[in-house]
Amino acid sequence: MPPDAGILIVDDHEDTLYALESALAPLGYRVGRATSGDQALKQALRGHVGLLLLDVRMPQGGGLDVVRYMRRLRQTQRIPVILLTGFGPDLALSSTAFALGVADVVTQPVDPWALRTKVRYLYDTHQRHLALETEVRELRARLREHTGADGHRPSPALPHPDAPPRDHAPLPPPRGVRAGECDDLEKGRT
Repeated sequence: MPPDAGILIVDDHEDTLYALESALAPLGYRVGRATSGDQALKQALRGHVGLLLLDVRMPQGGGLDVVRYMRRLRQTQRIPVILLTGFGPDLALSSTAFALGVADVVTQPVDPWALRTKVRYLYDTHQRHLALETEVRELRARLREHTGADGHRPSPALPHPDAPPRDHAPLPPPRGVRAGECDDLEKGRT
């Protein structure tokens, strides 16, 4: 997802789109709009969606159908979704939505302050998660450069000039002699 990915509001009523855009304007995020589930899917597949506010009931693909389709595709399955409904609390809808991985189900009319708080949290958390995934991929690539495909560090062609010879290890000091005394004995300073 590009860094300019924004929030997509999807509703088939122009007045609802305008009200939601006005409620989210103080956040300063790029806000797009779509009037059908098909339009929403096309924009999400282009990679320009960082969060989706989606009406449950729309002609040409309702909100749950859009979420079902998005969750099957790798590139859209992690986009946070807030479902909007004008029909009040519905246990069956909430149960289905949460089983699909929807972040929240909000009843309209929405409280602008509460909506901004939810959107800011979900959008920022998703962006941080994507940034961490990118960093992990970069670190893994750098690690592969240094270790090789099998995960083992390649042996150098020639030993380091300051490394001790490989044919024998340094001898431990004789019993009863401290390490510093060995140096003195070798130099003839007893």
